[in-house]
Amino acid sequence: MSAALPENPYNEHAWIIGAPAIGSGTWIGAFTLIDGSGGLTIGEGCDISSGVHIYTHSSAMRCVSGRRYDTVDRGPVHIGDRVFIGANAVVNMGVTIGDEAIIGAGAVVTNDVPARTVVVGVPARAVARVDLSDPTSPRTVPL
Repeated sequence: MSAALPENPYNEHAWIIGAPAIGSGTWIGAFTLIDGSGGLTIGEGCDISSGVHIYTHSSAMRCVSGRRYDTVDRGPVHIGDRVFIGANAVVNMGVTIGDEAIIGAGAVVTNDVPARTVVVGVPARAVARVDLSDPTSPRTVPL
């Protein structure tokens, strides 16, 4: 028996659950997991690269308590407009990512990311800001 991915209008190889609100012009790569079960908004014009996982739930406390804590925790994720999320990044529940931010490949986002900020690493940390003062030549500026 083989399981089929839920149908979605973004990528036939993406797993999208719940009812996320996804803005127009947003692109979602293959092999992504988009969990809208705890509330998820993704803005307009975002690029979500292959292998990204966005979580709006966590069963960690339920697991480590031997199920004595019988709740799956949930917290909404908000992703602004024109956000780039690099390949294999993870966005954890409860996080807000501001407009025009860049999330580096493989980053694990555990805290809010301000608008026009570049974050990388595990856990993700700010390393640069996005400079759009010349829209024909955007660049990043180290912090």
